[in-house]
Amino acid sequence: MSLNDQQNPWGKKNSPSGPEDLLSILIQKLRDAFSDESPTGSQSTKPPTTGSGHSLFSGIIKIVLIIFAILLFQGMLSSFYTIKPGEVGVILRLGKHQRTSPSGLHFKAPYLEKLFKVDIEYMYKEEFGFRTRSPGQSTVFDRKGFEKESLMITGDKNVINVAWIVQYKVKDPVDYLFKVKNVKQAVRDASEMVTRRIVGNMDFDYVLGNRDKLANDAQNELQSELDNLHCGVKIFTLQLLDINPPDSVKPAFNEVNEADQDMKRLVNEAEETYNRVIPKARGSAEQTVKEAEGYAIERINKAKGETARFNAIVHEYLQAEDVTRTRMYLEAMHDILPKVKQIYVMDQEKQSILPFLDLSKGQVNSTKEQ
Repeated sequence: MSLNDQQNPWGKKNSPSGPEDLLSILIQKLRDAFSDESPTGSQSTKPPTTGSGHSLFSGIIKIVLIIFAILLFQGMLSSFYTIKPGEVGVILRLGKHQRTSPSGLHFKAPYLEKLFKVDIEYMYKEEFGFRTRSPGQSTVFDRKGFEKESLMITGDKNVINVAWIVQYKVKDPVDYLFKVKNVKQAVRDASEMVTRRIVGNMDFDYVLGNRDKLANDAQNELQSELDNLHCGVKIFTLQLLDINPPDSVKPAFNEVNEADQDMKRLVNEAEETYNRVIPKARGSAEQTVKEAEGYAIERINKAKGETARFNAIVHEYLQAEDVTRTRMYLEAMHDILPKVKQIYVMDQEKQSILPFLDLSKGQVNSTKEQ
């Protein structure tokens, strides 16, 4: 009994449940067509055909039919394809780019169109001067054997050890697949060229102190170089991870750094003292100058006032000499006598000193007693 004649317990024929069952049925039918037995398993009652040409032609036709059936089945299976999320499908028709398919289920012409799947969300990474051996929370790096990638010469003829990392994604799937044969090697070569050129144009101290700026410049130049090569990638990160002198000169370099730090410390201390003393001295000097200027203005104004007063007295004196002279005398005595402790009155006709009765004191004492 052939496969098509097999029945289930309910008397119905089994229908193929998938492509594999369909292929099995097709193969069984081809076997039945080539076998000499009848479908019931008995010997065929047909008389043998005469002539070998007819049997050879029949065999060739059967082989062609088998090949055609296999190709047809394979073409049907390859006509449908699925693009995963984060991927795109590049379809070539007879070697020429036809379209780019997004994620999902799609159809393509069998044997005429060819599919290339490209992951556009995966972040590719290239390491220079080191390699990551075991990533994770305690990442292990290996730096031995990668000195040729990291050793560079700066603009002032010093040797420096630079380790950096480049991360990129696919930007143009067609360029990524067909414009450059080895995109990974192109990224490595272009990154090394750009980084060496930038570091080689700068001094040693500038490279050590401007890591972020150099990384940004290198990233922009690297993207420009890859765009000129039509690599179809976009650089997301170019980071300088470690910048150090070679191991052979590290002791001398550390001594230079210590001396430089001591120099900066002394300079900072001197600037701190300068900023504390000089402004105070300037303030004191300015205060003295202002006081002198104020004193000069005071003396000048006082002298001008005295001069004006003297001129006024002279004017009054010229108009009434006796009255002015007496008034000036009385005013002078009014200012002088309160400061005198003992007073002596002299008489030209008398030979002895006359006693002076200070009535003001008596009045004061009497006033206190009352």
